[in-house]
Amino acid sequence: MTRLIETLIRLLARIPHSLIGLVGRLAIGLVFWNSGRTKVKGWNIFEVNDSTLFLFREEYKLPIVPPEIAALGAQVAEHVLPVLLIVGLATRFSALGLLIMTLVIQIFVYPNAYVVHGTWAAILLMLMKYGPGKLSIDYLIYRR
Repeated sequence: MTRLIETLIRLLARIPHSLIGLVGRLAIGLVFWNSGRTKVKGWNIFEVNDSTLFLFREEYKLPIVPPEIAALGAQVAEHVLPVLLIVGLATRFSALGLLIMTLVIQIFVYPNAYVVHGTWAAILLMLMKYGPGKLSIDYLIYRR
């Protein structure tokens, strides 16, 4: 039995980081992208819609930051950072930006959603530490 477990562990250890990085980038990137798409009409990411403003005034209240600025910042971040993450460009910094956003959401907006936010944080931390993998623009740039 010990031999079987050791063999399985060796096989699992061979999962390439490029696959893990790609799956992580796609999974977390799409979470934030889909959230960003709910905040706009059409493709103008600099125009906050009424329902988003309402949410930032009533439900997503942040200390110090006016709701109009918070809504616009979240909206732009949820469109730009996921795209960078998915293609693997400035991956570590994009992941850091989304981790900060996740922490703000966890602390100020939905403090009881720690299971979901913890999952997001784990993926983002993995990308920050290990990078995007070989299937990324960062890797192509780094190789040169």
